[in-house]
Amino acid sequence: MKSNKLLAGLTFGVAAAVALAMPAEAAKRGKYKEVSVTDGGSVSGKVSFEGALPVDAVENILITKNPEVCGKGERSVTWVDVKDGALRGAFVFLSKIKQGKKWAKPEMGEYLVNQKGCAFKPWAQVVRPGPIIIRNSDAGVLHNINARELIGVEKGRVVKKTLFNFGQPDPGDIKDKIKPRRSSYIGINCEAHNFMFGFIMAPTHPYAVVVGEDGSYSIDNIPPGKYTLKAWHPRYGVKKAKITVAAKGKVESDFAFSEAK
Repeated sequence: MKSNKLLAGLTFGVAAAVALAMPAEAAKRGKYKEVSVTDGGSVSGKVSFEGALPVDAVENILITKNPEVCGKGERSVTWVDVKDGALRGAFVFLSKIKQGKKWAKPEMGEYLVNQKGCAFKPWAQVVRPGPIIIRNSDAGVLHNINARELIGVEKGRVVKKTLFNFGQPDPGDIKDKIKPRRSSYIGINCEAHNFMFGFIMAPTHPYAVVVGEDGSYSIDNIPPGKYTLKAWHPRYGVKKAKITVAAKGKVESDFAFSEAK
């Protein structure tokens, strides 16, 4: 199975080593202070894909369980989702911003991962660290979500540390917490269905978004200053750009990913 190629170049560490390193790394996530932003600016742009798609951009995985809900035959999992040059499923965010705008309330009132039709919905989302609802919308189907903090993404050597892992045999909601200690990058999969995947970012601040269907993004109400802007795609890792946001200024910054190393 090629599923692990999703996070190219990953290596898996020993849990004990992760635990020992945790206190020093935890400090790197820092704290964020919500303040009233005066003369805030914005940054916007587009995330694109250049060159030919990899042969495994889409992986077809045989469905062996719950065909009445999951479907029959194979499930197509799109690891590299490109349309008209736009790379979808990417995240864009400011790095290490210490203070700024308040977190907006989730659209549904609470952060939610919905398991419906044997798929995680949404595929990609940004959440505030803290409570999250895990919903099983598939009657008669046992799901088993495994949420793991992805440590070392920006160094290209990823260690996965479990945040929570539990079975959910009945329809309904279970409340848990997304509380990463070292990294904002999180991968989710279903241990009962090997074609179910998704991705979450849980940064300390609200200056992070998932790009739109056309690859575009916009982040607003940024305090004037100099920042590092980053884009993360789960397969291709992180790219970054230096930006300066003037009072009430508008900055444009695009990112391009490709299969070429």
